[in-house]
Amino acid sequence: MKLDLDAYFARIGWTGEPRPTVEVLRSLHRAHALGIPFENLDPVLGSVPSLDPADLEAKLVHGGRGGYCYEQNTLLAAVLRQLGFTVTLLTARVTLGAAPGDIRPRSHILLRVDVPDVVGPSYVADVGFGSIGALLEPIELVTGAELYDAPRHHRLVTVAHDGPLEMWEVQAEKGGSWEAQYAFTAEPFEGVDVEMINWYIATGPHSPFRQAVYAQRALPDSSHRSLAGLDLVETAGDGTIRERLLSGPDELREVLKDSFGIHVPEGAELPA
Repeated sequence: MKLDLDAYFARIGWTGEPRPTVEVLRSLHRAHALGIPFENLDPVLGSVPSLDPADLEAKLVHGGRGGYCYEQNTLLAAVLRQLGFTVTLLTARVTLGAAPGDIRPRSHILLRVDVPDVVGPSYVADVGFGSIGALLEPIELVTGAELYDAPRHHRLVTVAHDGPLEMWEVQAEKGGSWEAQYAFTAEPFEGVDVEMINWYIATGPHSPFRQAVYAQRALPDSSHRSLAGLDLVETAGDGTIRERLLSGPDELREVLKDSFGIHVPEGAELPA
């Protein structure tokens, strides 16, 4: 199906000329990252999020909802392809918070984007990483590439590993040092692979996305909001952090609506 691009552009507040250029890729990526929140309500409420384009459009564009990486990046991939970009699905291991030597499964998806008629590198695009260290704009797929996606600062490096393909790592600057976010190879994946990973993350008994509500929202004023269960963290543009514990499901519903712009389905029983 063809997406309603005008509705999508309105949802993210983007008003540029829809052409497959580097400038459009950058501005569209930032608008999406700021316009559609990260959330995992469906798995918490007992269902597997659909990755069908029509369902993604109904939920993320028209339904007042957000989504996690499989939904966000699948939607962005469909939009970019419709505009004329070449998009390849990639998978990554989340390294943020991992202990040394800890090998996590490839549970995150991201996009490799090629701009037509441009002699130059591909780009890594990712609007679905639920962290304050997430990319706001795409970064060039070049060793040592740095991106000042204000107020954030990222770089892309290669790291040693056992395997025939280069292992790339996205890092975010934090407090004057670089913090690993996730690592990936350039091996292409297909939509059916993403469907399988999505199903496992939404239904697996050990998946954190089944256990508690997670939400993230980056805002144009450079502030950021993060919710993990009932723990709400608000980071101002100057780096000031305010954290508080919500009182229960009723306040959780209010905060999701008022602070994250997420419409909780009627009758949904949120966890305490």
